[in-house]
Amino acid sequence: MLPILPPPFSLLRSLRLRLMPLCAWLWSPESWPLSLWVLLNCILLVSCHQQEKPVSLKLTASSFSNLPGWEQDDLTAFSAAFNRSCQRIANQPPYRAFGILAAAGTIAQWQSLCAEFSHINHLNTAQLRAFIEARFQPHLITAGDQETGLFTGYYEASLNGSRTPQPTFPVPLHKRPEDLVLVQLGDFRDSLKGERIAGRVVNQRLRPYENRASIIDPQWPHYGHALVWVDDPIDAFFVQIQGSGLVQMDDGSLMRVGYDGHNGHVYYAIGRELIKRGELSQDEVSMQSIRGWLEANPEQADAIMNTNPSYIFFREVHGEGPIGAEGIALTAERSLAVDRTLLPYGLPLWVDIEAPKAGLEPIRKLMVAQDTGGAIRGPVRGDVFWGYGQVAEDMAGHMRSQGRYWALLPK
Repeated sequence: MLPILPPPFSLLRSLRLRLMPLCAWLWSPESWPLSLWVLLNCILLVSCHQQEKPVSLKLTASSFSNLPGWEQDDLTAFSAAFNRSCQRIANQPPYRAFGILAAAGTIAQWQSLCAEFSHINHLNTAQLRAFIEARFQPHLITAGDQETGLFTGYYEASLNGSRTPQPTFPVPLHKRPEDLVLVQLGDFRDSLKGERIAGRVVNQRLRPYENRASIIDPQWPHYGHALVWVDDPIDAFFVQIQGSGLVQMDDGSLMRVGYDGHNGHVYYAIGRELIKRGELSQDEVSMQSIRGWLEANPEQADAIMNTNPSYIFFREVHGEGPIGAEGIALTAERSLAVDRTLLPYGLPLWVDIEAPKAGLEPIRKLMVAQDTGGAIRGPVRGDVFWGYGQVAEDMAGHMRSQGRYWALLPK
């Protein structure tokens, strides 16, 4: 096997313009079959990623007195979410770093903190606050010198479905196909932690997987082997964005579905497409307005939804849920999706976010990084998990707020 070559940054800069067309060609059908070596080296050389020049994450030591609302948060609600992360941390090799953020220390440090926390988490808010202040120090996270960034919301979707296709349930939610190969690029280079690609191996070559338009086509080879069949294509689209859902089955039972892989294509927000086509203005875009447009324009809905080539595959989840990317059950209003290439799962984060709707208070509370998403990119970027139900859907659908956050790192 040919080696994967780590390029110097000077080479990256000088060759970027020349090699970007090559990257585009490599992803085109005319270039297939691809070798995994060529694909990975292309990613390493010019980062065939839509972000041209990522802004670096910066940490600035702060104090708890600088956290807006710190004294008012009910930390007993935080403890349940943090304990779930601690259960995962307890099973990690202690000698490893605590994710990609060097300042976060080692797994061993967090295992010690979690062990202490498990003995005191049943205490009241004042005692929990004293423990956190004694063991952690907040650090303001900025994108270079920019303190604020975009915070959105997501929820556990609600659908109606059946285990078999029927005239009233014609839309498949696909389970992960057996020929899908997910490549964690962090297994090859530490600098690529959190980055991943997906494809199918054909003749010992990794080829890009089909896009959403091909996967929802009845001619797709795996089409008949769906996990569940639902009644509404728009509901099926939005559960792709949320990553989890509860399906009310036609036999009266409930099925919880959760993320089980993706097709490797970059997520594209269809709200952006509707703005580009002049169908919605920037100020009008929300989950509710996008859904309303799709329902009012059924003859164009598929074409608009297919401008997002990403597709999420699902599995049935038993027990607590929904399950986030950290592999644990999410906690409403305490779990935060972050950029996995910059921040580790299990990291406590104090957030100060504008109210998602007029008349509501700002969100100022301690949360935990426990999930990620295709659109969650950048040092100051978060997605608040609101839970399940109509209120959660309403809050998540309208949330497009500016905010900032602090990482709580071990002293």
